[in-house]
Amino acid sequence: MKIQIIEKTDFTMRLIIRGVNTSFANTLRRIMLSEVPTMAIADAVIIENSSVLPDEILVHRLGFIPLKTDLDSYNLPEECPCKSEFGCNLCRVALTLEAEAADEVTTVYSGDLQSENPDITPVSDKILLVKLAPDQKIKLEAYARLGKGKVHAKWQPVSTCAYEFVPETETSNERGDAFIFNIESTGALPVERIVLEAVHILDRRFKDFSKQLKEIKK
Repeated sequence: MKIQIIEKTDFTMRLIIRGVNTSFANTLRRIMLSEVPTMAIADAVIIENSSVLPDEILVHRLGFIPLKTDLDSYNLPEECPCKSEFGCNLCRVALTLEAEAADEVTTVYSGDLQSENPDITPVSDKILLVKLAPDQKIKLEAYARLGKGKVHAKWQPVSTCAYEFVPETETSNERGDAFIFNIESTGALPVERIVLEAVHILDRRFKDFSKQLKEIKK
C-alpha cells in the first residue's frame, strides 16, 4: 500500500491510496466517520433560560459545536479508570455559559463558552447559539466527553469523507486499486491525525480478529 498526499490545508486533505481494494477503502472511510473519537458536549445543566429557545433545543445546538480535542489526555468514558457515570478530569471537561441582554438584542456565540481546560474550546468562536431579547438571560453548565460518530453524529471528526477511483487516464491503472480520498475535518482534530487514528483502529481490529481465530483453533 502506498499513500500520496495531493493537497492539504488546515482542515482538508486530498490523498491517493494505492494497492488496496474497494472494501479496504470503504472500511477506512467508515472508520473515519464513526470510530475516531472526538470531544463534544454530552450533557448540560440549564440553570436559567429565559430566551425563546427551549432547553432541549439549546442543548442540541451545544452538542453540535465542534470542540478542539486532545486524544492523548482524555479517556473514553467506558475506558476511564474512574468508572463513574459523572466522569472525572480524565474523561470529562466542564464548560460554562452565562449571557444576559441589557437594553438591546444580544447574540450569544460559541465563543461565550468558558472551558475549564483552555485546550478544549470551540473550533470557532462565531457559531450562533441564540439571540437574547432585552432582559433575557441564559446560564448553564455543560460537560464534554469523548465519543464516537457511530453513537451520535456530533462526535464525527469529519464533515466530508469520500473516495473515488483514480481515473485510468492518469495512472494507467487497470486493476482499480487506487483511490482518491477527499477528507474535511470539523476542526476537532487535525485531518492527518484523523487518518492516522483510523489506520491504527483498523490495525487493532485485524489483530483482535486474528487473536480470536487462534483461540478458536485451540
